[in-house]
Amino acid sequence: MSSDKDIAARAAARPAPGEGPFDSEADVVVVGGGGGGLPTALFSRWLGNEVILLEKAPELGGTAKKAAFWYWVPNNEPMRAAGLTDEREDFLRYVARLSRPTRYDPDSPTLGLTAWEHAMASAIYESASPATELLAERGALPYRHCPGVPDYWSELPEDKAPYGRVLVPVDASESMADGGENAVRTLSAAAERDGVDVRTGHRVQRVVRDDTGRVVGVEASTAPSSDGATVRVRARKAVIFSSGGFTHDDELRGNFLNVPAYRGCAAATNEGDFVRIASAVGAQLRNMNYAWMCPVPLERSGRPDLVGMFSVSGDSMLFVDKTGRRVVNEKLPYNELAQTFFRWDGTAGEYPNLVLIQIWDQRSQDNSASTEYGRLIVPPGADDSHVIRGDSLEELTSAVAQRLATVAAKTGGLRLTGDFTATLKDTVARYNEQAAAGRDTDFHRGEAAIQQIFNGPVKEEDGRENPTLWPLAGQGPYYAALVTGGTLDTKGGPQTDTEGRVLDDTGAPIPGLYGVGNCVASASAQAYWAGGATLGPILAFAYRAANAAHTETR
Repeated sequence: MSSDKDIAARAAARPAPGEGPFDSEADVVVVGGGGGGLPTALFSRWLGNEVILLEKAPELGGTAKKAAFWYWVPNNEPMRAAGLTDEREDFLRYVARLSRPTRYDPDSPTLGLTAWEHAMASAIYESASPATELLAERGALPYRHCPGVPDYWSELPEDKAPYGRVLVPVDASESMADGGENAVRTLSAAAERDGVDVRTGHRVQRVVRDDTGRVVGVEASTAPSSDGATVRVRARKAVIFSSGGFTHDDELRGNFLNVPAYRGCAAATNEGDFVRIASAVGAQLRNMNYAWMCPVPLERSGRPDLVGMFSVSGDSMLFVDKTGRRVVNEKLPYNELAQTFFRWDGTAGEYPNLVLIQIWDQRSQDNSASTEYGRLIVPPGADDSHVIRGDSLEELTSAVAQRLATVAAKTGGLRLTGDFTATLKDTVARYNEQAAAGRDTDFHRGEAAIQQIFNGPVKEEDGRENPTLWPLAGQGPYYAALVTGGTLDTKGGPQTDTEGRVLDDTGAPIPGLYGVGNCVASASAQAYWAGGATLGPILAFAYRAANAAHTETR
């Protein structure tokens, strides 16, 4: 993991003048060495460009290295080979229905999307598959198809191709949880093999502009453990940023997100650098109020090793609020589950679900423990500092109350209500009745296909139709953990066009400046369309930006 102590501090983002010498130069300069930057650099290099890649951290990978690296690719080659139909208009209807549900109009030429959103979604459809195939052909990102993985909203009538859009790195394990490590390994090896000049420990502080306003390079600060120098790198054609969102900048997160999200599982270097750098040259910002969300263990928020809770494990398990009531379907896809934490109570003037308590029994501890996908039920020997224990529900209540007191500064002093234990017992009784019947009539747990995909390991039970449900044991020991909502990463930033060119306040491209990935605005608005709906589009726009930058002339 990267160390904050070996990363240069942020400096002024005011653009530097083009006069004066440069320390290095290349045709294309790529900023960021993760799931967006590495493919962008490779696409540029394969077009014959000299490429310098500058990475802020001491190592490559970024957030992608911590991810499963599913990538969502509409109308991909394995789908076509299998005879699965995924038409452009069907794809766009699904995307529009989720991104702008209050404006969705199937009879509109743009389906209710803005012209920009419609064009960006169309670009994803057009370019995600060609990008994927080129990466695979060159050995940079060989994949395997996941025909059994559904979209997150596969039951919607607008989803005409609910299965088959997900790919993962070919060497990922059966669970696919280690896909990111494999992807970064093969992408990095390809970059080295094909001559991308990779320089880690370089924090880009600002762009360099010539007297016409064109971006002609960057200035970066090297790591303190090096010499802490300022390095000027010239770009003969273009600078392409792919430096991640602003998950770990408390000021940007607090000022722009529409909910009080905690620091999530993005790389610790994702501090919104490009928001400030691009703003300083007149870029307009879009979609700053939304993020890719996921539940996170409250006590681990801000830790560089944090992995979001992409799969909530356990069948004899439930979430309750500070009153002891169950308030959500615990198996919802992570982005949707995270919204529960930020429900506002206008009468009490609070977020009553800001912290929920995950509770499970010995059965789930014995059969559902895992260190994958950010699950909080962990096996012996794993870090279990987040786990709270009690031999009875009364003891568990007391232990939870004590733990909440230790994190009061993070929660605004959230405490359990005085009747928590009694309410919890009633909640467990109702949950157990529903679990025994195999049907959650309160929150419909396990009824959607994706919820069973993310169920995690559970004890097999003969004749059980809904594997997400089982009654909580009548006696202890019991376990608990404090859960809140965080960002996988943010999805707002400078607006780009379909070729990745950063736009100014008039909608015109800023010459020589491009952006890809979570450092720029996503056209998804509030939606998280499917597993891999971050990385699939990122690959599409990396491909398009590299091709557009290749045509730039000086």
